[in-house]
Amino acid sequence: MLIIIISAFRTVPLAICISMAIVTSCYVLTNIAYYTVMSAEELLASEAVAVTFAERLLGNFSVVVPVFVALSCFGSMNGGHFALSRMFYVASREGQLPEVLSMIHVCRHTPLAAVLILVSYPMTILQLFVGDIYSLLNFMSFLRWLFIGVVVLGLIYLRYTKPDLPRPFKVPLFIPVVFCLTCFSMVFLSLYSDPFNTGIGLAMSLTGIPAYYIFIYFTRPRWRAFLVLPVSCNPNSSLSEHGHQSVRNFQQIPSQS
Repeated sequence: MLIIIISAFRTVPLAICISMAIVTSCYVLTNIAYYTVMSAEELLASEAVAVTFAERLLGNFSVVVPVFVALSCFGSMNGGHFALSRMFYVASREGQLPEVLSMIHVCRHTPLAAVLILVSYPMTILQLFVGDIYSLLNFMSFLRWLFIGVVVLGLIYLRYTKPDLPRPFKVPLFIPVVFCLTCFSMVFLSLYSDPFNTGIGLAMSLTGIPAYYIFIYFTRPRWRAFLVLPVSCNPNSSLSEHGHQSVRNFQQIPSQS
């Protein structure tokens, strides 16, 4: 199903603002409900605050809370795979990742290689064997908010260095500034509270710098010539014809440095 957004310059910022307001309100009201039912000591002592909260109010019906949490996690992971695989695909098109990640499925037009590498990512498998959930949260949240803060800092940098760039929509500068300060505050708090796990995460992320220069910047390996597999589709399908034409057009585009 194709969804066409009319007046995207107005609709996209409005959708972002409305969704952020709704999500923030839900989180605030949820925390108010927690503190209304339980004391601060009970919150700190509880291993699962939502389950304890549901046991107080719902009794035996509280078993549905872990199910809802699992469904929420599944939805979040599903959305993350959709977004991150497309990020890998675009980075590969820009010459920042191996070219194999820019390959798309001939029939479905999905970045199949990026999806597969994301699913089989070694860190994803390693996380399954980490027993301490709090160490895992510190380990991952530190890297997440660090890179989000760096990205927003880049937005502020481009606002000053290249003010004439075309921008579909702009936000007041104080919003990215406050957001950037919040991200780096969370990074420093994580580093202060758990320097061991956050230090490991930082060291592992820094290994990407030599890997980029060795495998991407200097060599530019031509992965496609070795990994292209024949894929057959229905020749009568217009989607198949468009997919073959898209692949041919893409292969003619030189990689950017």
